[in-house]
Amino acid sequence: MAEALSSQHTNTFPDFLAQTGISILVSTYQAGKLILLRYQDGGLNTHFIDMPKPMGIALQDAHLAVGTGFQLSHYYNMADVAAKIEPFNTFNACYVPRETHITGDIDIHEMGFTDDKELWLVNTRMSCLCTISAEYSVVPRWRPPFISAYDLSDRCHLNGLAMKDGQPTYVSALGTSDSAAGWRKDKAHGGMLMDIRDNRMVASGLSMPHSPRWYQGKLWVLESGAGSLATVDIETGELTTIVELPGFTRGIDFYGKYAFIGLSQVRETAVFAGLPLTERCQERQCGIYIVDIEAQQVLGFVVFSGEVQEIFSVQILPASLPVIMEMEDPLLRSTYSIPEESLKAFSAPDPAQKALEQANVFYSRRQFDDAIQAYTDLLKEHPKNAIARHNLGLTYLESKQWQLAVDTFQIIVDSEKNADAQLSLGKAYAGLRNWQASLLAFNQAIEIDLQFAEAYYQRSLVLLHQGDYQKAWQDFEWRIKMQGFSSLDCKQAQWQGEDISDKTLLVHSEPKLADNIQFARFLPQLAKRCARLVVLCPDVLRLFFKGVEGVDEVRLAEQGLDDFDVFLGLLSSPALLDTTLQNLPANTPYWKVPQEVVVTTLDKAKNVKIGLSWRADGASQEKADSNQELQDFLSLVTTEQHQVYSFQASLNKAEKASLKEANVTRLDNEMLSIAHIGALIKQMDLVICVDNATAHIAASLGKPCYLLLDKNASWLWQEEGAESAWYPSVRLFCQGEESWDLLLKKVKDDLIKQ
Repeated sequence: MAEALSSQHTNTFPDFLAQTGISILVSTYQAGKLILLRYQDGGLNTHFIDMPKPMGIALQDAHLAVGTGFQLSHYYNMADVAAKIEPFNTFNACYVPRETHITGDIDIHEMGFTDDKELWLVNTRMSCLCTISAEYSVVPRWRPPFISAYDLSDRCHLNGLAMKDGQPTYVSALGTSDSAAGWRKDKAHGGMLMDIRDNRMVASGLSMPHSPRWYQGKLWVLESGAGSLATVDIETGELTTIVELPGFTRGIDFYGKYAFIGLSQVRETAVFAGLPLTERCQERQCGIYIVDIEAQQVLGFVVFSGEVQEIFSVQILPASLPVIMEMEDPLLRSTYSIPEESLKAFSAPDPAQKALEQANVFYSRRQFDDAIQAYTDLLKEHPKNAIARHNLGLTYLESKQWQLAVDTFQIIVDSEKNADAQLSLGKAYAGLRNWQASLLAFNQAIEIDLQFAEAYYQRSLVLLHQGDYQKAWQDFEWRIKMQGFSSLDCKQAQWQGEDISDKTLLVHSEPKLADNIQFARFLPQLAKRCARLVVLCPDVLRLFFKGVEGVDEVRLAEQGLDDFDVFLGLLSSPALLDTTLQNLPANTPYWKVPQEVVVTTLDKAKNVKIGLSWRADGASQEKADSNQELQDFLSLVTTEQHQVYSFQASLNKAEKASLKEANVTRLDNEMLSIAHIGALIKQMDLVICVDNATAHIAASLGKPCYLLLDKNASWLWQEEGAESAWYPSVRLFCQGEESWDLLLKKVKDDLIKQ
């Protein structure tokens, strides 16, 4: 699989940023990213920020605006917040989200602020310039004289805006058509520049002009179709080419005698065929070039590969290490900006509250050692701070320091009736495998709050661990009432076990892929209870469910939710089927890979084919240079005896390098769905993995599987023995109280015996 996001650069690019103390913000609507180019630790730091279709960027003092999709996002630089962004005390500017204005899909292109802080934007679909207002999506302010009426048909592809003396002055468009998308007919040489003050045509016959700018007393333009930067004589319209570059030029900003210019690879041949650039330059690049506009030569560049193929806007930020805070950042909740006059009326901040907020930030970012130290220090000064003690217990819980968590929550429950603390105490005892104490804590949480859904659910997991399925499934159903559970939104009722022999039952999948694979075994039994069985699931599971016996139809959510009688969540199946350990359907395989699934036929080598998957579902890759988990798994196999394949998705750089060095074949580019992974696993002799979806896929197909489990394995694998009641082909290697290294040795010794 190709690198999704990567870049290469000349040494002069980060050097220039270091010398000037600036950074570059780039938008790429094609890849759905904002890109921050910053100098850090002697090199170029390239930071990608997910954003839906970012295009125009405008900056005025501390105010940053970004046109994204069908909306405008406004940010404000709060420099004091920058030091609180991880890693702490690193950044020197922080653009905090302030507001979002919904414009509708008007294809926002370039934007600019006036001297009185009014934002003007290019409304490309309506062929006009607009401002924004709280009452309206947009307020049209100007349109070219050749545009007879407003509509949403992109008549002339108005795209560029140049501010002069703090006011919108010049615009660029790809044509002068007054018909829907009429600019395409003469795209190669139909472009123009216009002065909006008097509607005077400044220049015409241009090849896809973009990004007009007024700078140093001159009008500049990127003639994108020619891949050039030029100046324009505003009296005669004559262009003087400054430099030609190997890409579709679009997006520019200036710093001194230098221009930062965006380059794109031209992809849409139907739109861009016949342009001067496509005839001149066959190998086009996507990136940012620094051009000396006096010497008319390139100083340096950064080029992107992989998913980033088009650049739209380029904006210089006056800070060496800025950061743009995303809406999901938990720090937003404790970030405030108050007018200075009002600030004088505020009381001095409570040192304890400030310390608690800092500790909470550590916790939210999973910096558990720092959080524990911060909470502990706070409790030394304020031992009655209940929130700090509770959060300290949660930190111990999250970091699997079970006994410390028990001790902390015991202090709380000894002093007050607290259902939340009892819940956490039960989880901590479960971590210690003290099932009796765990059940007692969950029971007490339920006594305090009879509707405490998570306490019922957590109690069900303990009962499942103990094999008491009859009691467990009743509590297990409380998951539906837990916060965050997304039930099916439909007019039909949930099936409660009544006779549906003449009805259609719709079974919907649930969030975790592994759970859906595990519980799909119940679908043949459900099919016998109804006239027709329909499964609703995401696309990644569609072909998997298609291969399960008894399923009449597999449907995606967008295909409608009308033609069925009752519904059921897949994980509710064992409760309605009265499933116990004794009648558990454990025969495998219980699904077949559909014929329409096509994958590579792997080499039919004489060596044993072994598949590896070493990371739990949803687990972080940690640092890009971390591959210890992979190294542990590679220590189990040898390329002399085994033909080894990687079934791990989302590989980091170090893992890719290690796999290549170890001569392990990567399969991540073929892992398109659960069924595709199954088709590849069928070609293996053995799969070695941790508890993840890959393990369930292999086991559900009856493929021999070595499963490495840590001390806190799921209830599914029970407590004793090396076999699984749910999956006969799985051999369990449980860590217990021994070291992980000793567990690895046991696995390797077992492999040698085979």
